Amino acid sequence: MKKTFTILLMWLATGALAQTPDQLLLKNYRPKSIYNIPVTKIEKAKYPVIDMHSHPYGKTNEDLKQWIKTMDKMGIEKTLILSYATGAKFDSIYQVYSKFGDRFEVWCGFDHTGFKEPGWIDRAVKELERCARVGAKGVGELGDKGLGEFYSSPTPAWGMHIDDPRMRPLWKKCAELRLPVNVHVAEPMWMYEKMDSTNDGLMNAYIWRVDQTKPGLLTHAQLIGTLEKAVRENPATTFVACHYANCEYDLSILGNLLGKYPNLYADISARYAETATIPRYMNTFLEKHQDKIVYGTDMGADPEMYAFTFRILESKDEHFYATEMTGYHWPLHGFGLSDAVLKKVYQTNAKKILKR
Repeated sequence: MKKTFTILLMWLATGALAQTPDQLLLKNYRPKSIYNIPVTKIEKAKYPVIDMHSHPYGKTNEDLKQWIKTMDKMGIEKTLILSYATGAKFDSIYQVYSKFGDRFEVWCGFDHTGFKEPGWIDRAVKELERCARVGAKGVGELGDKGLGEFYSSPTPAWGMHIDDPRMRPLWKKCAELRLPVNVHVAEPMWMYEKMDSTNDGLMNAYIWRVDQTKPGLLTHAQLIGTLEKAVRENPATTFVACHYANCEYDLSILGNLLGKYPNLYADISARYAETATIPRYMNTFLEKHQDKIVYGTDMGADPEMYAFTFRILESKDEHFYATEMTGYHWPLHGFGLSDAVLKKVYQTNAKKILKR
């Protein structure tokens, strides 16, 4: 009897009873599809790919050699390294990546040091010119989640948004130097919603939630407004709104901007799970805006990651999960894009942006 009781206690300690629906924690929910339906295994992209959104994950020559092996295996022709950096940090990143020819392209940030002081913009423009001389081919990823630009190092520009009049000389210089700009504004709408049982993206939303009580925080709509104003007032500068401009919840917002402004593009990086819930809509959206969308990852450099993105874009697979990779508990579905659209998203549109 004592042994049976001990076994029962051990069973309880393992959390077995916590698997009941009224006790299971959402963070532990790991559904597996039971459907016996076709599964597409994609080991290489259907067409050559330019990854327009990655970061300096590799730190050494050996790291980059391995990354290139993975790129070759998966069909990645070139990867853009969005460094966020200026000064010595940018130089050190460029020194590592430039050894590998045109397999990588390094973009710099803006130097916001002293942005509230007289003469800042002249220094910032000179640093941008210097980074371009070193080898920067673009600017980004710039980031504003409501309190101002904070991605560029070494100094965040809290309180200054991309449509600030002080930014105009930088945008003008980007146009003169033919440096496209990658801009991150806002966050997915789940991060603004109530953190309760009604939020269907709660697993990620709770982690990345936006604290809307902070003074001076711009709303999602206001941040999209800053993007539009910057794009409209700087027609000679090419902008890439990354992550679908975080408008997954209503892509008509992004579609309207893409239709209005020839100098605006969008990348699809790190928003595969957020959009793979609405595959038919996404197919229609990407068909319509096929000339303005570029491929990107922003999720590391593992072969499984690339294969995951290709499966969503290329296949018509239904109801599959990637919880460990995406953080969401919901099922995903492939878009089944046409060959014509795939070629443009994978490479053609990127080449238009990168042509200098």
